[in-house]
Amino acid sequence: MKKLIVMWVAGVMLAACTPKNPEGEKAQTTESAAVTAADGTPVALNLGASKVIWTGSKVSGSHTGTVTLKEGTLYIKEGKVTGGNFVADLNTINDTDMQGEYKGKLEGHLKAPDFFDVANFPEATFEITNVAEGAEAGKVTISGNLTMRGVTKNVTFSATVTEATENSVKATADFNVLREDWGLVYTGMADDLISKEFNLKIELVAGVGA
Repeated sequence: MKKLIVMWVAGVMLAACTPKNPEGEKAQTTESAAVTAADGTPVALNLGASKVIWTGSKVSGSHTGTVTLKEGTLYIKEGKVTGGNFVADLNTINDTDMQGEYKGKLEGHLKAPDFFDVANFPEATFEITNVAEGAEAGKVTISGNLTMRGVTKNVTFSATVTEATENSVKATADFNVLREDWGLVYTGMADDLISKEFNLKIELVAGVGA
């Protein structure tokens, strides 16, 4: 009986020290894929309207913030997205749930070698390698090469196209990636471990009138 109690207590303590991943469907990750020339009309992103929101979690809670896109293009043919790419400026990593000293410390740590090592790798890039129709209207499956910290992996995730004409497009995606795949291996404090996945919510707006 005593042994069972000890095992139960150990199990409870282990569960309490295990961080939950942020909510979001985990993207399928493989090695980088070949990129072919996109077929369609190139339409520049509206950088002011497009958004990238990140969320990371740990045992004691979570943090959310943004990163600014510096350039990007989507390709459209017959009202459908056929390709695209964007570049994120990691010097703009911003936490939106804290203020003051702790906000600055977190942002500085995320930019440091423990995480994105912005001094050596100031940009993250994404380039679409395939677009497939989803099971529902407006749904597509996107595959693309995501590069962070000098590492490129191909990720596949679901996206929603809310608007697509010959000269404009709006699309959103919400997915998790395993940070270790890009060399982001910092585990956190022993009593406050960081989740292995982080979440990206992406909203892309491109084109005339966007």
